[in-house]
Amino acid sequence: MEKPTEQLFRVEGMTCQHCVAAITRALQARDQLARIDVDLPAGLVRVNSAAAAAELLRVLAEEGYPATVVKA
Repeated sequence: MEKPTEQLFRVEGMTCQHCVAAITRALQARDQLARIDVDLPAGLVRVNSAAAAAELLRVLAEEGYPATVVKA
């Protein structure tokens, strides 16, 4: 893994705290040291992780939450 960087994603389909928990769990399964901040009303997920943005997008999509990069 690379040096941790902050990445911001717009995530579709987040509607509740269950969604937040599922997203957080999936991302931390990929990178246990990731720091994740979810802004549910805005539909944004800020991730500080050593994983590449493409990998995090894949994890989110596999969990059922398609996303796009806002800032990598």
